[in-house]
Amino acid sequence: MTGVWVFRNGVMQLEEERAAARRRLVYVPANETMASLQALERRLAGLGWERYYEDRATVQLHRRDGGADLISLPRDFAWFRSTHMYDVVLKNRDHFKVVDRLPNPN
Repeated sequence: MTGVWVFRNGVMQLEEERAAARRRLVYVPANETMASLQALERRLAGLGWERYYEDRATVQLHRRDGGADLISLPRDFAWFRSTHMYDVVLKNRDHFKVVDRLPNPN
């Protein structure tokens, strides 16, 4: 696990896990939240990304135009974290953004 361990009210918590649960990756042109690897790959394919390498745990994408950039994503979208989101945003600045979810009122 990655992140920072924080001790609050007698409980130790991993800060990254909590922060990632509140964030979501949005495809800006369609205002679409990326909820699956397939949806994200479809949007990235439209921007010139294609699969470069894959194994049981990871999918890597590279640009068709021969650029040196790689995006590594977990095959299981439940493991998709803010570090993956920001990697996608950094390499596709005009098309994706990370936003915080609204707090649950319950």
